[in-house]
Amino acid sequence: MWLMSAYASTGLAARLSGVFTGNMASLSVGELQEMEVDRRGESEESGDDETRRKSINGDVDPNQPTATTKEESPVDMDTITLDPEEEDVDLVHCRIGKIEGLEVLQKAKTLSLRQNLIKKIENLDSLSALRELDFYDNQIRKLENLHNLTELEQLDVSFNVLRKVEGLEQLTRLKKLFLLHNKISSIANLEHLSGLEMLELGSNRIRVIENLDSLTSLQSLFLGTNKITRLQNLDALHNLTVLSIQSNRITKIEGLQNLINLKELYLSHNGVEVIEGLENNKKLTTLDIAANRVKKIENISHLTELQEFWGTDRRDPAEVEVCAGEKRNETPGRWVEK
Repeated sequence: MWLMSAYASTGLAARLSGVFTGNMASLSVGELQEMEVDRRGESEESGDDETRRKSINGDVDPNQPTATTKEESPVDMDTITLDPEEEDVDLVHCRIGKIEGLEVLQKAKTLSLRQNLIKKIENLDSLSALRELDFYDNQIRKLENLHNLTELEQLDVSFNVLRKVEGLEQLTRLKKLFLLHNKISSIANLEHLSGLEMLELGSNRIRVIENLDSLTSLQSLFLGTNKITRLQNLDALHNLTVLSIQSNRITKIEGLQNLINLKELYLSHNGVEVIEGLENNKKLTTLDIAANRVKKIENISHLTELQEFWGTDRRDPAEVEVCAGEKRNETPGRWVEK
């Protein structure tokens, strides 16, 4: 697995020099771990400072617990002091079992309830001024009782036990939605979120990309670690700049012809055999096809903005040639071990 980097001022795809040095076997465990950290960058705004390091395919730091210790006993909300004047309310890991008594937080704009023991979203109707709401790492089974939070711009219900996307019809101002690591089996009930800019559905049970046509403002879509077999139904996402669909079951690069503003494409750990279907994606700066079945680096000479290329090559380095038919710059691209 290799990262190819170059100076930002030069077009990378036209300068692939095929300079492969060393091999994966020569890397120590520490170097391999460092390499993986360098490649992390999935929707890093979800979760706390540690779990923001999760990889592009939805994995998290192996040293970070994936769930709150559920053996803990919930605390009584009466024991928690709340400041009515506070706008940014942080109730992380307070062993809260039931949402109640928050009516005093009329001025709250952000409310973080991460890493608690909450099983049901309830009693939030009076917090109509909320802009951000965070339920990361709880025991929530259903998206419900959010209809009064019409000012909400960011919602994080990652690391819970949701099975459906629902109950978001009134959240028309939502810009970022994080539903990482649940049990969601289909993309549905998002048609009212026309202003959504980021959607994180990594590490779920999704098999088909569908029902995204109304999300015309979407800029980042994360679907890593699902069961998706085909790139499809993306035509309406003209503003998409980041698409991550790592660790799925994709065998062909297709369906990206309308994504003319795409800048980052992550397809590692799939079954892709040929680099193709990128004719219209000329703004790509990052292309990740590592851990696939690609045998030849081809069909990327037109990607003159490419700055990072992730790939795996098991052939004799002498077989790798410059992809472009012309030299655009004397500064060579580099394949760098991590």
